[in-house]
Amino acid sequence: MPSGTAIDSRQGNRRNLLPLSTKRQAFSPLTVFCDFDGPIVDVSDRYYQTYQLGLAEVQANYQATGITLPIHLLTKEQFWQMKQNRVPDVEIAMRSGLSGAEIDLFLRQVVQIVNQPTLLDQDYLQPGVRWALTMLHNQGARLALVTLRCQQQAIQILNSHSLLSMFSGIWGAQDQGVAYLNHADHKTQLLTEAIASFGDIAPHTAWMVGDTEADVLAGQATDIPTIALTCGIRSQTYLKKFEPTRIHSDLLSAAHYLVYQKNGSKTLPF
Repeated sequence: MPSGTAIDSRQGNRRNLLPLSTKRQAFSPLTVFCDFDGPIVDVSDRYYQTYQLGLAEVQANYQATGITLPIHLLTKEQFWQMKQNRVPDVEIAMRSGLSGAEIDLFLRQVVQIVNQPTLLDQDYLQPGVRWALTMLHNQGARLALVTLRCQQQAIQILNSHSLLSMFSGIWGAQDQGVAYLNHADHKTQLLTEAIASFGDIAPHTAWMVGDTEADVLAGQATDIPTIALTCGIRSQTYLKKFEPTRIHSDLLSAAHYLVYQKNGSKTLPF
């Protein structure tokens, strides 16, 4: 289950986020709740290698009994397009030549290895993320990470890229398997706790930014507008079904919109 404990991103200590002063409440700062996998880091290489390793393990298990499976390895483009359109892992396995018990073994293997440290090292920052976060931070926006990724993993990655100090708080899971399952109710719970911790959010000054239906549904459940990003694990066509407030290609594009919308500009700088 996800943890609702906020992490002080500048000191790494657990703390309570206290309401701001009345003077600052009148300022009504922009508050951006942002997902991690997808908007900030690209996980496509890790997920594809997990898929490859899962198939290889299934093949090795059957070859040990003298059986060679007719496995058809999907290209990364084919695999990622299926993931973006929410094709179930069972169907991906079937399209790769597996059936019956072979599929069960593949699914167990994927869940078991997807968060292995050697694979996590394949995640990398999305283009423009540093610029986007810096822009929002410099404009006085309060940034809060709300992720189903293991909380300590997110902290370590942000710290390694010198981005941790950008965030006012981190809400994440304790269970490493939660992110892959991507349950909307878990994300909603975390977002609800994050919103409550700020305590002083004025109407129409908070946004939820993410790349999956879980992010959109969590924002809708907590009555804040949502920005769905197409740079992650869901396609624009799929995300449209959930009716996010806006759809952008990446975090930098969303940051430009939020900054210029906050400042009352009617035109964007691109």
